[in-house]
Amino acid sequence: MSRVKRRLTHPFAEYLKKTRTKSHEGLTQDNQSFLSEVVRDKYVGQSFPPPEAEPLPLIRVTGSPLKGVPAKAVEWTPRTFRAGLIARNIGVYPLYNKDGRKVMTTLLQVLDNHVIKYISPEEYLQRVGGSKYKGKYPRGVLVVGADGADPRLFTKEYCSLFGPSGVLPKKALSRFLVSPGSELPPGTPLFANHFRVGDYVDVAGKTRDWGFQGVVKRFGFKGSPASHGTTKNHRRGGTIGSGRERARVMPGQKMPGHMGSEHRVHRGIQILRINTKYNVIYVRSTGIPGITNSYVRIFDTLIPTKFPKTAPPFPTYFPEDGIELEEDLYHESLHRFDMPSIDFN
Repeated sequence: MSRVKRRLTHPFAEYLKKTRTKSHEGLTQDNQSFLSEVVRDKYVGQSFPPPEAEPLPLIRVTGSPLKGVPAKAVEWTPRTFRAGLIARNIGVYPLYNKDGRKVMTTLLQVLDNHVIKYISPEEYLQRVGGSKYKGKYPRGVLVVGADGADPRLFTKEYCSLFGPSGVLPKKALSRFLVSPGSELPPGTPLFANHFRVGDYVDVAGKTRDWGFQGVVKRFGFKGSPASHGTTKNHRRGGTIGSGRERARVMPGQKMPGHMGSEHRVHRGIQILRINTKYNVIYVRSTGIPGITNSYVRIFDTLIPTKFPKTAPPFPTYFPEDGIELEEDLYHESLHRFDMPSIDFN
C-alpha cells in the first residue's frame, strides 16, 4: 500500500441508480396480482411465488435463455483468465482431516449467477483510456450478476441492463477480466462447479465498516501509561513528529479516522469442499473480507505457484443432461463422516 491511503469505494460504469422503492405502497391486492402476471409473462421459465403471495420473492433461475449457443473452442493455458463468481458469505464451519486435525473453512454460497454482458477488449480500452496497454493485454470484460429479485423494486434504467440477457434484475453486479476465448454469451448460468475441489482461488470483498475509530483500535497503538500522572491521554496517539522545518502533517501519517469499508483481496485460498445441490463452496480460511451475508467475488488465483496443473472447466461448467453429480465433493485429505473411520482386517 502506498503512503497515501486511497479509498476504493466508487462503483464501476455499469452501475446505475438501482432501487426505486422498498415497498409496494399504493397498490391494491388486485393490482399486485396483475403486475405479477405481467412479470411472469415477460420472464418465461423462471420461478415465481403464487399470485396471492407477498411480491418480494426469492427468485431462482434454473436454465439458460441461450441454451445451445456454441462456445468458441480455445485451448486453456495457466495464464488464461476465466470468469469469476459472485457469492454470499454465509458463515464459518469446521472440517476435519483424516488424521483428526480440525480445519476451519468459510462457506460461500453462489446465488443465481448469470452472465449479463460482455465488453470486448477494444471497447474496454476506450472506456479506461488505456492506450499504453493497447495490444499488450487484450482482455475483455464479463459482467456477472447474482441474486435475482423482483423487477418492480428497481428503476427502469437499471432493469434495462438485463434486457439482452433475458434474466431477472440482479441485486449484485460485478465484472471480471477475461482472456480472448473465455467470453460467454449473455444469459449463461454459472454454478459452483465452475471451480474444482483442490483449486486455489482469490476472494475479494468489502471489509467490515467500523466507522470513525482512534489510533488504538485502528492501528494497534499502545497508548499512554494508565497511571502516574496521566490525565485524559490514555488512548491518544501522542506526538506526530512534525516539528522544526517540516511543520506539516506528513502524508500517510497514522491518525484517527474512518476504519474499514475497504475493498480487499484474500489470495491463494484452497477449495476443500463443494456442495453441488446448494452451490456452496468451502474455502480454507476464516479471513474472508466482509461480514456475514455480504457479497464476495471469487476468481482464479493470480499467485503463479498456485496455478492449476490441469485445465479447469473452460470457459465454464455446463451441466450435461442425464449426468448427476455427487451432492458433496470432498478434498482427498478430508474425512467424510459417511465413511468408516476405522478398518478392521
